[in-house]
Amino acid sequence: MMRWRMRGTKTWNMESEMRIEEAAEQSEKGGPLSGEYDLSDNKASPGCGRNCLGSCCLPASKLPVYLFKKDGDVGLEHGVVESSEGVSEISFLHNLLLGQWQDRMNRGLFRYDVTDCQTLIIPGHHGFLAQLNEGRHLKKRPTEFRVDQVLQPFDENKFNFKKIGQEEVLFMFDQSVDHRSHFLVNESLENVSTASPNVIAINVSPIEYGHVLLIPRVLDCFPQRIDHQSLRLAMHMAKEATDPFFRLGYNSLGAFATINHLHFQAYYLAAPFPVEKATRQIIKTVDCKGHQCPQGVSVSELFDYPVRGLVFEGGNTIRDLSDTVANSLVFLQNNNIPFNVLISDCGNNIYLFPQWFAERQALGEVSQEILKLQVNPAVWEISGHIVLKSKVDFDQASEEFAWRLLAEVSLSEERFQEVKAWVLKAAGMREEVNAEGINQVQDDDEMVQNIVPTPSCAASQLLHVDCL
Repeated sequence: MMRWRMRGTKTWNMESEMRIEEAAEQSEKGGPLSGEYDLSDNKASPGCGRNCLGSCCLPASKLPVYLFKKDGDVGLEHGVVESSEGVSEISFLHNLLLGQWQDRMNRGLFRYDVTDCQTLIIPGHHGFLAQLNEGRHLKKRPTEFRVDQVLQPFDENKFNFKKIGQEEVLFMFDQSVDHRSHFLVNESLENVSTASPNVIAINVSPIEYGHVLLIPRVLDCFPQRIDHQSLRLAMHMAKEATDPFFRLGYNSLGAFATINHLHFQAYYLAAPFPVEKATRQIIKTVDCKGHQCPQGVSVSELFDYPVRGLVFEGGNTIRDLSDTVANSLVFLQNNNIPFNVLISDCGNNIYLFPQWFAERQALGEVSQEILKLQVNPAVWEISGHIVLKSKVDFDQASEEFAWRLLAEVSLSEERFQEVKAWVLKAAGMREEVNAEGINQVQDDDEMVQNIVPTPSCAASQLLHVDCL
């Protein structure tokens, strides 16, 4: 078994800081990124005295803000911010996020040191990843709501992100007014497009290095209920990172979200997720009138993978793809169908996994062997990155074990085909059928293999050399 620990972090972050300083100098010359990289601690705000993210403290505070490119200017190709000096944005956002995440780690804001966690690539065809993370099991915040309802009202009395301290915030994340990205330091909310900002904060119980939360419009107290605007925001973050090893995930209630306050998770992992390597088959679709789908979005079905799922890609703009998927997600949550979403390949692929693990567990249909693992199969586990709490389970991990665990999550074939039809209809599509009424799919020789991301220089320093 191939094992590694996170190494080279200190060296890499020294390089990151140098890259950030260079970007700040470029900004002073009129380059695309505005502001200086000088993130001093925010002074205590007048409010409740805890310097929190609530309406008592946040409106009077100043925080860094990253402004992403204007929505209408962003196509789906991998973009790089224009610069007369040729400064790549790989990336300013990449280095900004990891540099600030390391700063919070140095301050001791995390519940455990995730860089001490062992990770292995399980031998086998799929290359499932297993991590031993005993600290997350012991110190992670417990779930405080029902698991049989996808939509539940926001509860001010339960934990929510307004209660976290501003020291956990890395920066605000908002849309620019032009086709360039900008970085501004210590901005007040009056200079941001909304009085309820989108914030990037650390996950204090991280799974991987750089594990953060994207919290849309934090003061609006949205429950964990995805919508078109929030999904598009997550897509923009994936695009701005310009790194295929930076993925975003979403868990609905009932699919192992643990906090009922709207948020996405994201982290860097310098290895392909097994689901990204899985074979998929393109579904021949037409719009509801039988015409070719105008947005150019295509849908594929995963094959040879333990969890049945769909992959959306294409579209002419970020909005084309994100709105098509959002239509389906809104339908699922309105019909109480739990799901997980993975945003991969810089936002070019969106994986959708309807699941029923919690339902089957409540009905006593999940084996005791699986339940003893105490693994909550959320988006990262479903994608093939499995967090284990026991050294014994970690040492005995095998591909057969990983497959059996994830297969418990998957809808049955009959149920999946039913949900797939609903998902496509909600997205404004349906499967094309021939004269005999049989669904049209690609021939076997047109099965496609997902593109496996290639390690970048920066990302590769987080992965053991034998794993590259």
